[in-house]
Amino acid sequence: MRFSKKLHSSKFANIENIHSKRKNLKINPQYFTGAVKIKEISSVIKSKEQKVYHVTFFGSKTKVHSHEGGQILIVTKGQGGLSLYKKIGKGKKKFSIKKTHETRLRPGDVTYIPAKILHIHGSIGKKDVFSHIALNSYPAKNKEPKTTWFESDFESKVTSIIR
Repeated sequence: MRFSKKLHSSKFANIENIHSKRKNLKINPQYFTGAVKIKEISSVIKSKEQKVYHVTFFGSKTKVHSHEGGQILIVTKGQGGLSLYKKIGKGKKKFSIKKTHETRLRPGDVTYIPAKILHIHGSIGKKDVFSHIALNSYPAKNKEPKTTWFESDFESKVTSIIR
């Protein structure tokens, strides 16, 4: 971590490079279809309004999930995909889904996923490397964002919550 120069304020801005040698987070492999590396950035830059991660997918993607707060993705490498889903039914663990939106993501693209929207994102092909910065907004002041992960067929049904 390094600090910016003091210009007009007595406070410093914390800066982190996404390509630093910072350790990757330990992640639950059940949340993804294959290999993923995640670097947590928010604790270094001391963000208090969102969690910030640099995520790299190695021919993989997320499983269906949603966030309590909104999520912004900023693509940094490769080509990826984003799919949004609509929940059908009232079940909490088992319910139907319908894909409502699908888009390709390229370096420099920025997209916003509203709170509580079911979605997936990651590499397009099994040999493609894709990465993005994810900003997960706090749903309320001082309340860290929670993500709920699901097992699904990626097309029409969710079969369980992943814990």
